[in-house]
Amino acid sequence: MRVVHTRAEVREWSRSQRISRRSIGLVPTMGSLHEGHISLVGLAAEAADATILSIFVNPLQFAPSEDFDRYPRDLEADLEKSSAAGVDLVFAPSVAEMYPQGRPWAVIVPERGADVLCGRTRPGHFSGVLTVVSKLLSIATPDIAVFGLKDYQQLTLIRRMVVDLDHAVEIVPAPIVREPDGLALSSRNRYLSESDRRLAGRLSGALRECEYLFQEGERSASAFRDGMAAIDGEGVSLEYAEVVHPDTLEPLDEVERGTVCALAARVGSTRLIDNHALGNLFNRG
Repeated sequence: MRVVHTRAEVREWSRSQRISRRSIGLVPTMGSLHEGHISLVGLAAEAADATILSIFVNPLQFAPSEDFDRYPRDLEADLEKSSAAGVDLVFAPSVAEMYPQGRPWAVIVPERGADVLCGRTRPGHFSGVLTVVSKLLSIATPDIAVFGLKDYQQLTLIRRMVVDLDHAVEIVPAPIVREPDGLALSSRNRYLSESDRRLAGRLSGALRECEYLFQEGERSASAFRDGMAAIDGEGVSLEYAEVVHPDTLEPLDEVERGTVCALAARVGSTRLIDNHALGNLFNRG
């Protein structure tokens, strides 16, 4: 496995793969790798001949009051996990390398889909996400790029950006990886205290109940919203509980197979998100 820190090195590596007629799979991450990230690498390796994993905590997607400075970073451990997973190239740039002119003047500002769900309380977040993803796609020129379904709104916006901006890449969605009790894996889970960790299971529990309701024949979206909202209180502060169209993220009155139930909550001081597409087997980990 090779580790590089500059855009020029990535471009050189990508050109060499093209010359060798090898396809490229990209897995963008912010590091602090866990089994969820490793599953993305596995999908990339199945679909492409060579895999590049990026590790970059992107300041553009953090508000001043958010956890950019304390976001978990452990490059040495991440490199060990990347090597064990069979990654071919790790791109670990500095902020100055990614944004050599300082904060960029030209950023991607989505017209739709960014002011709902997480975007309501994180203004500018998805502009930062789309800007850095677009840069990574331009630098690495992959054939495929893998993103997790846990960040469903992010995945939806990236899919649309790729179409709108004519990036020649296939976006591959990866299933949510969960703990045995259902908690979705996240780098921020390490913030949870032991008591918070127990409370965090309410999120996935609410989504399991949504699937049960759907299988029992319930189709009113309000019943699903109310069910998810019931997690609020006693150490869990609900941010949103929504039932949305899987492509447009618009709220719905009636559900059908594929409708997405999504929620976000703070458990202690840690913000967690989760979602489930109705009509699919709920992965318990």
